[in-house]
Order: sequence, then structure tokens, then C-alpha cells
Amino acid sequence: VLDLFGGTGQLGIEALSRGAKSAVFVDAREDACKLIRENLKRTRLQENARVVRSDYLDYLSRCREQYDIIFLDPPYAEVFLENSLNRITEIDILHSGGIIVAERPLGKELPWDYPGYTRSRDYQYGKILLTFYRKDGGSQETI
Repeated sequence: VLDLFGGTGQLGIEALSRGAKSAVFVDAREDACKLIRENLKRTRLQENARVVRSDYLDYLSRCREQYDIIFLDPPYAEVFLENSLNRITEIDILHSGGIIVAERPLGKELPWDYPGYTRSRDYQYGKILLTFYRKDGGSQETI
């Protein structure tokens, strides 16, 4: 699991608590990285986690790992979501059949498809939308 805009770490921590083998948390802010480490320690999930202080584009440019799930929950007022989706779909860091989960505010539009990826579904929770993209190939299990 890659939690690209770690914040508090809640998305990656939830994935670990539900059986993910490992998680990498990336955030540019030292205070956020410290909070993620504290939350991992509090939940006793730090053994299978790595916290990286880095700008998201810098991390993506040097990333050599592949993931099954990538969580994107960037600050809404910025173009981080579009930029990260564009970059992730250009590089090979998601396994075939892997999933990108992009959180966005209601009213913010995203492309339906990226080359090699299919937008599989959207969920609305109040004023929040979760958009799921699946990398072509691999298992087509229901999300």
C-alpha cells in the first residue's frame, strides 16, 4: 500500500489493520510524518510501515517499488490530485489489477480513463467522492 499524502496516516493504517502486508506513507511535512509515526506506534502497526518525508512528485520520480493499492488524499485546493494521477499512470508502480483510490470534493471532476487504467467506480460520502481506478490486467475482483 502507498499512502501518498499521508496526513494522519489513517488510510494506510486502516489498510494495515485489515491485513495489508506493508504500507509506505509519504508526506512533505515533518509534523505530518511525526503524527503518522505516533499513530502507527499507537496502533502497534509500525513494524510493517515506512514513513517517508518527501514531496509527492519527488517520491514518485525515484520510486522503484510496486504497489497493489495507492491512496491519494491530497489537499483539495491544489492540483496535487491531477498531478499525482498523471504521474502514477505514466510510471510503473502499480501491479496489474492494482487500484488507485482518489479522494476529491464533490464537484471536482477527474478524467474517466487514463492510458492503461479504467475508472471502475465512484462512491459519494456527503461532500466527498472516492474514485477508483484499476490498472488494466490482473485480477478483476469487485472493489
